[in-house]
Amino acid sequence: MNKELIIRSSSEAVDFALLKDGKLIELHKEEEKSNFQVGDIFIAKIRKPVAGLNAAFVNVGFEKDAFLHYHDLGPNLSSQLKFIKLVSAGKLKDFSLKTFQFEKEIDKDGTITDVLSANQSVLVQVVKEPISTKGPRISAELSLAGRFIVLVPFSDRVSISQKIEDKKEKERLKRLVQSIKPKGFGVIVRTVAEGKNTAELEKDLQNLLSRWTAMCKKLPTAHHPSKVLGELNRASSILRDVFNDTFSGIQIDDEELYNQTKDYLQEIAPSKQSIVKFYQSKDTPIFEKYNIERQIKTSFGKTVSMSKGAYLIIEHTEALHVIDVNSGNRSNKATNQEDTAMEVNMIAAAEIARQLRLRDMGGIIVVDFIDMSNPENRKVLFDFLKEEMSDDKAKHKILPPSKFGLVQITRQRVRPEVNIKTREEDPNNESGEIEAPIQIIDKIAFDLERVLKNHKDVVLNVHPFVAAYLTKGFPSLRSKWFLEHKKWVKIIPRDAYTYLEYHFYDKKENAVIE
Repeated sequence: MNKELIIRSSSEAVDFALLKDGKLIELHKEEEKSNFQVGDIFIAKIRKPVAGLNAAFVNVGFEKDAFLHYHDLGPNLSSQLKFIKLVSAGKLKDFSLKTFQFEKEIDKDGTITDVLSANQSVLVQVVKEPISTKGPRISAELSLAGRFIVLVPFSDRVSISQKIEDKKEKERLKRLVQSIKPKGFGVIVRTVAEGKNTAELEKDLQNLLSRWTAMCKKLPTAHHPSKVLGELNRASSILRDVFNDTFSGIQIDDEELYNQTKDYLQEIAPSKQSIVKFYQSKDTPIFEKYNIERQIKTSFGKTVSMSKGAYLIIEHTEALHVIDVNSGNRSNKATNQEDTAMEVNMIAAAEIARQLRLRDMGGIIVVDFIDMSNPENRKVLFDFLKEEMSDDKAKHKILPPSKFGLVQITRQRVRPEVNIKTREEDPNNESGEIEAPIQIIDKIAFDLERVLKNHKDVVLNVHPFVAAYLTKGFPSLRSKWFLEHKKWVKIIPRDAYTYLEYHFYDKKENAVIE
């Protein structure tokens, strides 16, 4: 398994495409105007505590107030409020918390009005970006994420990632962290810390303490509201969270971003620094070179095509996402219907796991797989879906298939869903829209596979532009079809056809209907 990160920079935004064996699995966009990323810390003022919601609305500078629930205050809120007051007034200049006297923890079942009041200063962190009509979701329990550990101010807890299963390794890491952990700070050990030594964790810890100190120095002069600690740039944060030894390449078309990424990789994985490359070709844009543009166009529509002619229908309602699995027009005998259902469902499970990450879909997702009567097959499908989603860093839970064959998934939503428009203006009809033209090539290929099973000689009639796309270049798409199917497809351009119209005929000029 090879992973590649392809980064495209423009004047408005930076796009990040994560590829797994050449297939697009994650797509992120960092816009210049994005001021509320997950992980950003703000000094802000409480606008209004609301007892009925047991939450407070906080002005963080967004058009909608941020939402701070009582359960997101953290047990040591009183200590944090005291610290802010002393630092802002210039009475506390040691930010290490070594000599800081902690206050009593707040009641875990208390009410918001007991601990917060209007116009009170508080440090808050974005845990969910603004989505739809809602402002950011924030927490007063701060955390600073590093490569191997997460530093939690105003805490004393040490916890180890549940994904580290080896008990001896868990105990080793716990002992190690407790020996280097500064007083007043809690530490969460991340999965990638498995097998790391004291020096590596110590270096990560010191970097986080330096960021904490730099943030605290801003507090005495900071406006309310203002960002006092920004998350790393998106390239560095992606590398911090997903980078491992399976990465084979990082391609970047912006020289400044290339240098920043190379420097960051030098810190976290010096031996892998050589995989960062500066993409300089002016002939082919970087996303086209790595076939990303095409994958974007074919992956974000309502209909998602898969191998074997199967496809998904993905629809989004206000309450949930619904995914329907379809086998397509496959001709199968009744005796092997269960096998067909199993085959299509396994293909669909892998694609659904990819789609959830790619679109960053969150909330409740209901999947209607093709019905299977064999309970063993249902279990195999369920286990396979869990395995395919095991790489997904967003928190998620999958329930076994219901009596109706539905699989329910909940997935953490922290950013707006990636939603790319794949339909374009219809050149034949000013008021209508059509699917992106690049999708027609995949549809033709799927239909061709089915047609060639029952017909030796096939003639394809298409619009002249599409005909040129299929026949020009070396090797042309038609040549690839010949190598794959061992049958030559005659292609006839038809001026009367609309752009996306195509028809198959046999050698007697009879229409082939599948």
